[in-house]
Amino acid sequence: MEKKSLTITGYKPHELNIFNEEDTKITVIKETIKRRLVPYLEEGLEWVVISGQPGVEMWAFDVIQSLKPDYHVKIAVIPPFVNQDKVWNEEKQRKYQQMISQADFSKPLSEKEYESPKQYQTRDRWLIEKTDGCMILFEEEYGGSPKFFHRLVTQFEEQHDYEITVINSFELEEVARDLQESGQLE
Repeated sequence: MEKKSLTITGYKPHELNIFNEEDTKITVIKETIKRRLVPYLEEGLEWVVISGQPGVEMWAFDVIQSLKPDYHVKIAVIPPFVNQDKVWNEEKQRKYQQMISQADFSKPLSEKEYESPKQYQTRDRWLIEKTDGCMILFEEEYGGSPKFFHRLVTQFEEQHDYEITVINSFELEEVARDLQESGQLE
């Protein structure tokens, strides 16, 4: 099935032991996302939808922006509620606000502020039901915050024509080796 829309999610920076934007792991993650995205774009992917969380989603946003000159792809940022960034540090808030202003479309799912974890479940269900597939940076044995999305999307896939692309540590290590061998990573 041709994928017209895709959601991308995964770990937050601290879950990957990334504590500054200069970490080379970010370069590896972005390159891996790019390599996985390009075939979808060549097959006609039109929209990437994220909720704007720090980590994989923000890095995916950067990748999409870098691919826009070569592909007709749009990005939507759909946060689960208003002011989702208000508890984040200043740097993450700045990056989030920049993302919202550069997105092709952005609108919170709920016009309310944070009330309960149920808003995250609603967001995950909405992202899955409104897209043709997902890309998730996830390790089943590690778990972490993406495990809830992964569990939900796996159940959804059993009943629907939905494609799950999982990026795992083996793939990241392979991309890191490629980048090192080509001199793009120190």
